[in-house]
Amino acid sequence: MDEIRIRPATSADLARMTEIYNYFVIHTPVTFDIEPYTVDRRAVWFEQFSTTGRYRLLVAEKNNELLGYAGTTRFRAKAAYDTTVETTIYCDPNLVRTGIGSRLYSRLFAAIAEEDIETIVAGYTLPTPASAALHIRFGFNPVGVFHKNGRKFNRYWDVAWMERPAHLPD
Repeated sequence: MDEIRIRPATSADLARMTEIYNYFVIHTPVTFDIEPYTVDRRAVWFEQFSTTGRYRLLVAEKNNELLGYAGTTRFRAKAAYDTTVETTIYCDPNLVRTGIGSRLYSRLFAAIAEEDIETIVAGYTLPTPASAALHIRFGFNPVGVFHKNGRKFNRYWDVAWMERPAHLPD
C-alpha cells in the first residue's frame, strides 16, 4: 500500500494547490476570497514560504497526487507580531476528515518547533466542524468570534479565532 508522504511544497505543486483552494473559493464560505485564483496570481502568495524559518508550506501526496497543504504565514505586518504565525490548511474536498489535515499539522508544527515563534493562531468560518475539531486536537483554544466578519454568497459569516502556544508541554 502506498503511504501518504508529507514534504515541503515546491512551485511544481502550485497548480494543484490552486485547484484545491479554488474549490473552496467557488463553493464554500471557508475562505472569503470570492474570485478564483490563476496559478500566476497564486504564485505571489507562494513566494512567502521557505524550507526554513517561520513561514513554511507542506503538502501531502499519495501516488504522486497532491491531497492537501498546510502552512504558516505572517499574522500581521507590524514587527511586534513577528513571533506570531497564522496557519492555513486546505485538503481535497473529497478527503476532509480522512486524517490528512492531522498529518499535515503534525509535520508542520514539528518543522517550525525550533523557530522563534511564540504563538500560532487560526481563524475559520463558522460553522466548520472539521476545522474546529482539527484545531482543538492540536491544542488550540478559542479566543473569540468576529460576528458578521465577511460577506459571501449574499450573507454574512462569523469567524472563530483560536490560538495555541508554539511549544506545547509534553
